[in-house]
Amino acid sequence: MTKITSIAVAAAAVLGLTACNNAGYKKTASGLMYKIVKQGSGPQVKIGEVLKINYVQKINDSVLADSYKTMAVYAQADSVGAIYQPNEIFRLLHKGDSVVILQFADSILAKMPMAGGSILKKGDKLYLNFKVEDIMANEEAVRADREKEMNAIGDKQVSAIEAKLKSKGINNAQKTGKGTFVVIQNPGEGASIDSGKYVSVRYTGKLFDTDKEFENNRGAEKPAFGFTIGQHQVINGWDEGLRLLKKGGKATLYIPGFLAYGPQPGPGGKPFESLVFDVDVEDVADKAPAPKAAPQFEMPHAHDSAAAKAKK
Repeated sequence: MTKITSIAVAAAAVLGLTACNNAGYKKTASGLMYKIVKQGSGPQVKIGEVLKINYVQKINDSVLADSYKTMAVYAQADSVGAIYQPNEIFRLLHKGDSVVILQFADSILAKMPMAGGSILKKGDKLYLNFKVEDIMANEEAVRADREKEMNAIGDKQVSAIEAKLKSKGINNAQKTGKGTFVVIQNPGEGASIDSGKYVSVRYTGKLFDTDKEFENNRGAEKPAFGFTIGQHQVINGWDEGLRLLKKGGKATLYIPGFLAYGPQPGPGGKPFESLVFDVDVEDVADKAPAPKAAPQFEMPHAHDSAAAKAKK
């Protein structure tokens, strides 16, 4: 389960409002300051239940993260001690509550010297401004809700790719079952790509939103990238998009973020980043090549040296 505390504390960033004075804040045993900006009308969370939370993350006046632009997170309400972390107050909340948590960098660094990383310095104020969207009884409910959220994100990203292709006048893109779009320049004439096949690929990767290149392995000095199809060794968009090609094939893959790195930061540093790859299939084999054996060197034995001397 993704805990909001891992986002707010481990990344040394917390969410919140631009301006702050201490009026109206309550204080926990650890000194954590919080304010319920708007009281929700739903039930109070029970220990063991899970809060669904949307948030905005800020350090001083700088926004670091905004789940409203990506996806809500889920955090369990537990009985925790005076730990100076946001989950210290989770068990006090109700469905619909809007809350601000204020943390001081000086206190965080005193309690956890390594918590700030490179972005937290003395004098900083960290804010966590969040809303309890829902309360869920168990992991099964969380999984169902997360799947629903992911489907909504996927639909939005697929629509964005369709719109971009239309704006570029690209009308020959093939859509795979899950949502990767493949524009084929050359389908190839060699072996087909399917589950279990070992594929070697040359590629250029770009961010969908900006067309900025982030990686490529073209050029004789760089090896082709090899992997086995269907073994979860690459992002889903590659695994399904390349199946439309054969050895020698060339195509452009438009991959929605949920089929790339999902909620994890992508090459551009943001979650749910949609990506574009120009790919050339260099080879398709039935299985991965055997690893090259290291050269074997046999040291001479002592009796060999003695025998050699005796022959002289």
